[in-house]
Amino acid sequence: MTNFFLTEKVKALLPAYQQFLKEEVYPIELAAVTKPFRQSLPLLKNIRAKAKEKKLFAPHLSEKEGGVGLSLVEFAQVSELLGTSPIGHYLFNCQAPDIGNMELLHGYASDELKKIFLHPLMHGDIRSCFAMTEPEMAGSNPVQLSTTAVREGNEYVINGHKWFTSSADGASFTIVMAVTDATNSNPYLRASMILVPIPTKGYELIRNIPVMGEAGEDYMSHGEVRFTNCRVPVTHLIGEEGKGFALAQARLGPGRIHHCMRWIGICERVFDLMCQRAATRKLDEHRMLGHQQIIQSWIAECRAEINAARLMVLQTAHEMELSGAKAVKDEVAAIKFYVANVLANVMDKAVQVHGGLGITDDTLLSFWYRHERAARIYDGPDEVHKTSLAKSILKKYGMSFK
Repeated sequence: MTNFFLTEKVKALLPAYQQFLKEEVYPIELAAVTKPFRQSLPLLKNIRAKAKEKKLFAPHLSEKEGGVGLSLVEFAQVSELLGTSPIGHYLFNCQAPDIGNMELLHGYASDELKKIFLHPLMHGDIRSCFAMTEPEMAGSNPVQLSTTAVREGNEYVINGHKWFTSSADGASFTIVMAVTDATNSNPYLRASMILVPIPTKGYELIRNIPVMGEAGEDYMSHGEVRFTNCRVPVTHLIGEEGKGFALAQARLGPGRIHHCMRWIGICERVFDLMCQRAATRKLDEHRMLGHQQIIQSWIAECRAEINAARLMVLQTAHEMELSGAKAVKDEVAAIKFYVANVLANVMDKAVQVHGGLGITDDTLLSFWYRHERAARIYDGPDEVHKTSLAKSILKKYGMSFK
């Protein structure tokens, strides 16, 4: 980790997080993700309480709000460390989608909504979910939404079908993206974000979607949900009507920093497993797997890629803090696809080095391989981010795009 971004506060905190992970999290993580998740909830609740006692809980929140009070760059470095465990962010209450919803409610919700939903969310007493993606519409074109919220008196009536509403199972509310002004000539001003308490009549969790054969449950799940004449007060609007996409962009800027640093944390853990395997797996009486030149090449390339990815993300986070998310949209696009591909490459090489063991559930590799392949799809597929970045660059050379 580069010292340039390490503040004194983070230098003091990282050893505490490392020790906590080593003592409380790593010993139980594999069991937590390979058996029904709810079976582990009592244990995880106790670990969360310990994190609060040690003042490590909610590192992204201010100290006044019960958090650690880290800046974006500081939190990014803690996020990497928490990413070394598949339950790291959950245990410290800075997991997606809750962290993004906290930001939305903190910045744009009414005081009443904050009291009812934000405060217990920040304290880790409830969970939430975010309903945007639709199975009938291409997720790569987010303005294509069929879910509607029609105002009738003092209520919105919501109708629509969403999926990959992550962690909907057991959530206390969802924030849904719905079209409130279908005739607006600007497609980016047609949708709004509305908070829907769970349960609300007309809201239905259809199923937890199997991801490569694993449906999961509770926090470890992706829900398919339906809204059928689902009524909520107009006071549940987040921000202004028609500003849903603007809020989504505000949410996604820091969110992609969070995602990318978590992915780098996964890379570091997977890299460590790969190197351990290479150094200890015997090919014969005189040779270890790590004596193979191709394995050495993979290890060298992965090390360089992870280091490069980290510097890219931290630099983007630093510039975002200075100038805002809009000023670094090109950099955000670049880290999204670059780090996702580094993650895919490191995971694939680690599985290959482990051989048959790598595709079993005896290590964390298969869990991450199943669930993190989607890194190149969610929050915009790689191809969209590459196109966006290339167009932005080419415009500086005089090209125009319709």
